[in-house]
Amino acid sequence: MRARQIEVFRMVMRCGTLTGAAEALAVSQPALSQILLHTEDELGFKLFLRVKGRLIPTPEAEEIYPEVERLFGDLEMLRRRTRDLRHGKAGLVRLAASAPPSLSFVPEALRHFRAAHPNTRVRSYVVPAEVILTMLDRDQAGLGIAMMDQPTPFIETEVVGYTRVVCVLPAGHPLAERDAVGPEDLDGETLISYRAESLPGQLLRDALAKEGLPFRPEMEIDVSIIALAFVQQGLGVAVVDGLLPWHNFPGLVTRPFRPHVALPLCLLTSTRRPLSRSHELLRNHIRTACRQLDLDQPAPTATEA
Repeated sequence: MRARQIEVFRMVMRCGTLTGAAEALAVSQPALSQILLHTEDELGFKLFLRVKGRLIPTPEAEEIYPEVERLFGDLEMLRRRTRDLRHGKAGLVRLAASAPPSLSFVPEALRHFRAAHPNTRVRSYVVPAEVILTMLDRDQAGLGIAMMDQPTPFIETEVVGYTRVVCVLPAGHPLAERDAVGPEDLDGETLISYRAESLPGQLLRDALAKEGLPFRPEMEIDVSIIALAFVQQGLGVAVVDGLLPWHNFPGLVTRPFRPHVALPLCLLTSTRRPLSRSHELLRNHIRTACRQLDLDQPAPTATEA
């Protein structure tokens, strides 16, 4: 039985007459009668007997009717599912982000996303940038957020803003009295900062090289959140991203770092597969949350300038 034949059979079973079924399906009675006769010919048995103007289901019709209703129930569930997916009301989003965005604007983006799409499940990962790239390539995550804009095969990078490097100090440190901290002020201090081969480390090294100064942290870190406990324990002062809400952590103060060093904040997606509707909606919420942070915006392209 084809879909149309199943639909006609179900409606005749429900209505009990060809007239009622034809009205319900918005077709002519002769057309519906032909479909029903053709169905019976294909099946090799009668579905209905005509008794005093009504159609009486045969035992065979009664046998298959529950299966037809179950099939229509499954189809209706499928229709609802596709509607929910179209409007971002169902499904699963997988977001992989490095620690700074995860502790700053990602919760705000997820709050608005969940309010608009409460039935969509969220799977959140907090991992280093290198791991994010691998997860996107292996389809273990749909969206990535990291402070890196280096060209990577099969990864599309969208710069959504820049965060400035700051100096994180223990509360009461003499440098906390300054409006800004420069590399010359760190003479004699134990410097905590990024590995030289990381993107933030490279940007810091290049910026200081223009000032004729070296970049040699005595304590190297992979992610800025590690500097939290180090500075709190008095191990040194940190030069790290200003994206983390450092002011929320006790015993710390931040000051702008000079020279100005901007770290790119990027949305990452795989070019190997399209984004689902739910991932597209989450990406829009992330963009909005970034704008509300009042980050430095990307410079316009040549065509935009």
